[in-house]
Amino acid sequence: MEPKKIIIRMPNWVGDLVMATPILADIRKKFPSAHITAMCVRPICELLEKDKNIDELFCFSKQKFSFDRRDSKKNIIEKLKVGEYDLGVLLTNSFSSAWWFWQGRIKKRVGFKDHFRSFLLTDGVSIPENKEDMHQVEIYKKLLGPLGISSSDAMPHIYLLEKEVKRAKELLYQRGYKDEKPLIGINPGAAYGSAKCWPPERFREVAKKIREEEDYNVVFFGDGKSSSLVKKITSGLDERVINLAGHTSLRELASLIQVCDVLLTNDSGPMHIAASLGTEVVALFGSTNDTKTGPYKKSGVINKKVKCSPCYKRKCPIDFSCMTSIHTGEVLEAIKKHV
Repeated sequence: MEPKKIIIRMPNWVGDLVMATPILADIRKKFPSAHITAMCVRPICELLEKDKNIDELFCFSKQKFSFDRRDSKKNIIEKLKVGEYDLGVLLTNSFSSAWWFWQGRIKKRVGFKDHFRSFLLTDGVSIPENKEDMHQVEIYKKLLGPLGISSSDAMPHIYLLEKEVKRAKELLYQRGYKDEKPLIGINPGAAYGSAKCWPPERFREVAKKIREEEDYNVVFFGDGKSSSLVKKITSGLDERVINLAGHTSLRELASLIQVCDVLLTNDSGPMHIAASLGTEVVALFGSTNDTKTGPYKKSGVINKKVKCSPCYKRKCPIDFSCMTSIHTGEVLEAIKKHV
């Protein structure tokens, strides 16, 4: 029986959320008349606010468990029960998310058989044995097998309104942006840890040379946690080096990235946002695997493939050669190639 009400539990990280958006498009194509709800944690759920493949956005906040009857997790389960969903697709691998769907009485529950949660699923899918050689987008698409959906060519995409992009340009104009010159975005942070990050002084050197040698516009991005880092990197640079770290919402960030000609970035959520919007990317990889989490079907990755990479560590315990072996000269050339 074709499901009438579908809920899709989206991933909890910005990059993973973006890589999961093809699932929304594939399910909408398969079930065009179904009511589709995307369930996502705040604040990253705002990236899906204008997604054309969903009818409803179920945003919630992650909080510690409490025995209080007003506990948010209990409220989530009650909301799932009220939704009376025929089908639930879990793009998260946690036990708790499968428990919520089971407690919420969702009839058909599809997800990966991981974290001892198989008994909570009606249709458990095995995680591919060669997952390190597959892109995460393709791994997510494996979950569609039980729904009769074969692997598609759907690409990650964030939907923005024209007025949002216009406002982003206006913000840049206020900060000295000259639209006759290319705009280079720089994202020097990454959520997982310092092992994913190119040295700050090299981001500074690249920004300085971009302004002095090419006269390109430069704008730095970052969240509240990385704002002090970006402030240190940009201190004393040309006044047309714009620092917006900690000053944007996620939708504003996406709109600003849309305006950029190139984004220089570590392996990060903004990298996937840029790729999904068609902005050229120069992505620096070391501790993580660009085959699995690089910009999907995009060029622009610099990865020296040192012996200990990918290690997936938060901090490098040795000489950090995966990142220090990437030099500013080759990064500059890569940026100019994509302008």
